[in-house]
Amino acid sequence: MSATPERPGDCNIAVLASRVGADEKRLFDAFDRRGVPFEHVDTRRQWFLAGRRDLPWQLALNREIGQVRAAYAARCLAAAGVEVVNSADATEVCGDKWRTTMALEAAGVPTPRTALGLTPEAALAALDSVGYPALIKPLVGSWGRLVVPLPDRASAEAVLEYAAALPGPQSHLGYVQELIEKPDRDIRVIVVGGQVLGAVYRTGESLRTNVALGGQTRPCEVTPEIDKLSLTAAATVGADIAGVDLIEDRDGRLLVLEVNHRVEFSGFQSALGDRVDVADHIVDHLLERAQR
Repeated sequence: MSATPERPGDCNIAVLASRVGADEKRLFDAFDRRGVPFEHVDTRRQWFLAGRRDLPWQLALNREIGQVRAAYAARCLAAAGVEVVNSADATEVCGDKWRTTMALEAAGVPTPRTALGLTPEAALAALDSVGYPALIKPLVGSWGRLVVPLPDRASAEAVLEYAAALPGPQSHLGYVQELIEKPDRDIRVIVVGGQVLGAVYRTGESLRTNVALGGQTRPCEVTPEIDKLSLTAAATVGADIAGVDLIEDRDGRLLVLEVNHRVEFSGFQSALGDRVDVADHIVDHLLERAQR
């Protein structure tokens, strides 16, 4: 659609997405199977008039892949009286790794040692404190892109020298984190509406185990610790729908790496099969929210 709809009541639920992938198709199928009216809203063509409140949607499911568009769309819809899942606050916290870290730390959720340098030089000093080996990550990003392992100070100096030459002030901030010695896997947990739907191990041939980059998934038992930690992490960032990423250190202690507000679940669904239908659970949650 090229503009804000003119006829209130046409549709109850908006699904915001500029890219329709396998997960979005599963969601659309789940809406259709349940006879739930929805409208796919391509955010690349959507605009909002300041002060306008007569939008046709009661709820919006935010599946926008672009972090800036996702956050602004959520803010605009909320200002117009549309309930957005996930909320604008959750989208903004989850979309910024440092804000996520601060929220988790404030709630006492175990995370790897992490620091933020406000300049490349400060990031180098932070790394001396955090220790090597370490990682440097972009504040905003997904699929493990631009995550660089730093085995020693010399490698850190080279990466940060490059960062200093990049345009844009955000590029000069250094989000650095200790590199956890862990098994060749991490754990993805999906939470919907305060319920853990399940967990999978993700393995890959490199540091990054993202399914979008070729990572493999297999079922993981949801232990009481995984359940509690994942629910706490999702609640801490205010996410109704969340993909919580956990890692195990060499002593078996679980740490939260990040919380994803736009969770991708194709690999999860493939690993767990008929045991859980993520799209159906998301639709159930939206219907419950609509009845509040």
